[in-house]
Amino acid sequence: MSKRKENTAAREKESTRLFMGINGIKDHCLLTDYGELVFFHIKPTNLSTLSEASISARIYALMTVLKGLAEIEMLCLNSRENFEGNKQNIRARMEKEDNPALRGLLERDLTHLDRIQVQMATAREFLIIIRLKDEKEAEVFPYLSRIEKSLKDQGFIVKRADEAAIKRLLGVYFEQNVTTERFEDFDGERWVIMGE
Repeated sequence: MSKRKENTAAREKESTRLFMGINGIKDHCLLTDYGELVFFHIKPTNLSTLSEASISARIYALMTVLKGLAEIEMLCLNSRENFEGNKQNIRARMEKEDNPALRGLLERDLTHLDRIQVQMATAREFLIIIRLKDEKEAEVFPYLSRIEKSLKDQGFIVKRADEAAIKRLLGVYFEQNVTTERFEDFDGERWVIMGE
């Protein structure tokens, strides 16, 4: 029984990162138990503006990249804020409000949130992930540069994610939070006031 309590106490002391399987973040990758993850942002193309031949060419270019690099993983994230909680709060406030001027302002706020949500509904982030396993340190950056060059050669606009971008990705992926400017290096860091 005491062993069970020790395990529970040890687990409670683990950070959120360890709970998620993240051991750390370097300037170029996310460290996990299953290897280092390197993220490449792919700028999306608005397919609705392209001809059928251009779309076929884009598909062929992606197929070429995928055939050339077996270790590629892909990720698509919704890169938008969810306004449903705010909209429900405004609707509840409107029902309770007696002042017609304030009700009108709340109605305009609701319309504004609807408009923003519609504009952002198609905001997506596309990522190619490379999982590094047992790669020698001297070979990592040339290898990643070759992958980036291969993507660019096929016409993709690509950028390797740095530490700040990886933190933002984690915020979007785990919290659906796209508005926070700064993500914490340690759990609860934002609540610590230095000198107190």
